[in-house]
Amino acid sequence: QVQLVESGGALVQPGGSLRLSCVGSGFSFSAYSFAWYRQFPGNGREFVARISPPYDTTEHADSVQGRFHISRDDVKSTVYLQMNSLKPSDTAVYYCTAPSLNAWGQGTPVTVSS
Repeated sequence: QVQLVESGGALVQPGGSLRLSCVGSGFSFSAYSFAWYRQFPGNGREFVARISPPYDTTEHADSVQGRFHISRDDVKSTVYLQMNSLKPSDTAVYYCTAPSLNAWGQGTPVTVSS
């Protein structure tokens, strides 16, 4: 059974940092691309970042470029999203996905507020 489980969301002050994690199971983790999306209240999901094998090619949305960084550890079957210089506008529920498997995690909430 394909499963993605996110963690790491929290309440953080503006300018702070968080690292989100997404653990995959039930499939050959290293063979797949992964992406992070976020959903603002009342809106659809917005692309944040993607990482693709075999060279760990990354892509980040303009809105997070230079502040967020996606990475992966295939030994741990985990994808990370390091978020720095957080802004209140980054407040959202963050989702991990394996697009080729049409698999999504349950989401982890991030709130940036003083």
